[in-house]
Amino acid sequence: MAFLLRALGRWPLPLLYALGRVIAFVTFDVLRWHRTLSAGNIARSFPGRSEKERAAILRRAYGQLGETFAEAIWGWQASGEDLAKRVTIDNRELIDRYVAERKSVVLLAAHMCNWEWLVLAACAELRIAIAPLYKPLRVASVDTYVRDARARFGGHPIALDNLLYELTMRASGPRAFAMLADQTPTREAPKHWRRFLNQDTAFYAGMGLIARYLEAPVIYVAMRRERRGQYTAHLHLIAEPPYDDDPEDAIVDRYATLLEAEIERAPENFLWVHRKWKYPKPATETESGTASPR
Repeated sequence: MAFLLRALGRWPLPLLYALGRVIAFVTFDVLRWHRTLSAGNIARSFPGRSEKERAAILRRAYGQLGETFAEAIWGWQASGEDLAKRVTIDNRELIDRYVAERKSVVLLAAHMCNWEWLVLAACAELRIAIAPLYKPLRVASVDTYVRDARARFGGHPIALDNLLYELTMRASGPRAFAMLADQTPTREAPKHWRRFLNQDTAFYAGMGLIARYLEAPVIYVAMRRERRGQYTAHLHLIAEPPYDDDPEDAIVDRYATLLEAEIERAPENFLWVHRKWKYPKPATETESGTASPR
């Protein structure tokens, strides 16, 4: 599989877009892959929109997913210069300020638009070492290929299971710890519950802990698709030290609010096929995920 991805990565982007259209057609119209799941996610998220509007979002989302896959294949072998032409980070001076102060930062993004290009462009363009947090892929050869691709411009991908060790070993130097914070925690993991897209939604707890440990500002990275193959990323400051209290709730709430606004603006750019709402909120948990008094 890694060999196939490496070979496809040599194709020109227009040809890969054609492949992406084929993939979108097969997954949506032939295999109907995750269509019921995605349609349900969209219906619950946009109860005020008509059935026709939700159906259009669903179809466009699969088309965008095919393009994103094609772009990722190309991006894993693209040069930093080519990526910089396609992803504009429009207020990078926010990062530059913390770099000048020798501070680490926490970057929060989402499965919105093309997150693979976002990671690669950030590594190539920003003047700080990027440490993207990730869940290892199931196929070992593909995981190695993608991890090495993300590290091409000086990035240092970190498996989530190794985060504590990496924080301890690398807290002395400035670094940007980047994560796709819309991933759903396991049932057993600490979590923060809040209303998101009209549903009780679990978010990973721990972002505040990382920020406090590193005394690092937290920045949300909003990625927008301007047109095919062209993106803009805007940085929003969510929280900044000194942290007198646990900033977890405020960080998650601010992140979720900003992400929700981006999804409302362009819902087809969100990854509806993932299981964001795997399980209901337990009746014994509050918005912050702690046990309610009995």
